[in-house]
Amino acid sequence: MPTTRLLPVVPSSSGAAFPPWVLGPRWRDEGLRQPGWLILPLRAFLGVTFVFAGLQKLANPAYLDPTSPTSVQAQTRIFQRTSPIAALLDLTAHHTVVVGILIAVGELAVGLGTLLGLWARVAGIGGALLSLTFLLTVSWNTTPYYYGSDIVFLFTWSVFIGFGAGGVLSVDGWLRDRARRDLRLPAPAAAVTLAAATVRQLCSAGGKCGLDGDGVCRRRSGCPTLPSGPSPRVRGELDRRTLLRGGQAAAVAAAAGGLLAAVTAAGGRLAGHPRASATPAGRRASSGAARGSGPAPTSSAGRRPGTTIAAASRVPVGQAVQFTDPASGRPAWVVHPSGRMYVAFSAICTHAGCTVGFDGASMQFVCPCHGATYDARTGQVTGGPAPSPLAGIPVHVSAGELQV
Repeated sequence: MPTTRLLPVVPSSSGAAFPPWVLGPRWRDEGLRQPGWLILPLRAFLGVTFVFAGLQKLANPAYLDPTSPTSVQAQTRIFQRTSPIAALLDLTAHHTVVVGILIAVGELAVGLGTLLGLWARVAGIGGALLSLTFLLTVSWNTTPYYYGSDIVFLFTWSVFIGFGAGGVLSVDGWLRDRARRDLRLPAPAAAVTLAAATVRQLCSAGGKCGLDGDGVCRRRSGCPTLPSGPSPRVRGELDRRTLLRGGQAAAVAAAAGGLLAAVTAAGGRLAGHPRASATPAGRRASSGAARGSGPAPTSSAGRRPGTTIAAASRVPVGQAVQFTDPASGRPAWVVHPSGRMYVAFSAICTHAGCTVGFDGASMQFVCPCHGATYDARTGQVTGGPAPSPLAGIPVHVSAGELQV
């Protein structure tokens, strides 16, 4: 026998109702009103980004190599001097390998949970904690603050803490639907907004309607006419079954993620993942450490071809001068380490593209964004998150002028 099922109704005291098209096909209602579809692109971006970040760390042998300037150990030593949570970093100083592995595995777990929509709120909390940690360490000295990406990630995760995956293309939603079918519960219907006056007209027979002027029903037992959904006992059982099945799915996902992490780490080491000191950029940086030829005859026949960037006298020993690289149009530095030796490097940090500054006291280039440091004599990475040395620029002295 055909039956008619009433839709859940959300009373509205404003008297306004949704236009008729809102009550149209289900896809239209989900696409325009369900948050899950609206946050799906953001969810995909965050999931892919965190999975990639975790796998990238695991595949890089230098990440856990204490002799590498880009290792988690070297970065922790730098952050101990600059981070507001230095005391906490001091406690982990002797366990940096464990911390580094936990960070990489945590990023992978958060990314997979977000992509699958599995325990999405837990993944959102994990992502926010990781982003907060990176903000207080890696990005703390970024100036101005909005140049750092970690602060953006931190606030973005709040969407998933509040909404989860939104019930769209998610394991959480699929598991809850299975539990609902097992309990023989009807599928949830879209909410319909009705004017408060309409609700009172439908339910006021015999003085039963408890809806006040604010659109709130004052009856303890709920509305006797319109459906109010499953009982608290049934909802509790639905939540319990969903949680148990979510735990089983999380265990399967964890096993698959662990296998992926192990294969990635092994593959990175078998493939000989390049270390910072052995990258092509490092070799290019070394080529930039060319000795100046000293004062040359002033005749044009004695000059080597090149673009003059400064007079050699402008760069005393132990100092540097910034110039614009004529080949790329980007900022660069020329340094006078000692004697008649001059070296030049790109001023673009290889980590996030910020412009590095020169510190004459330590003879280092320092990135103001994420704390990467480079040896001003060789361009090699000496600390921080930079993956490779600064690009070298060949320089020579001709007729008392520095030319590139």
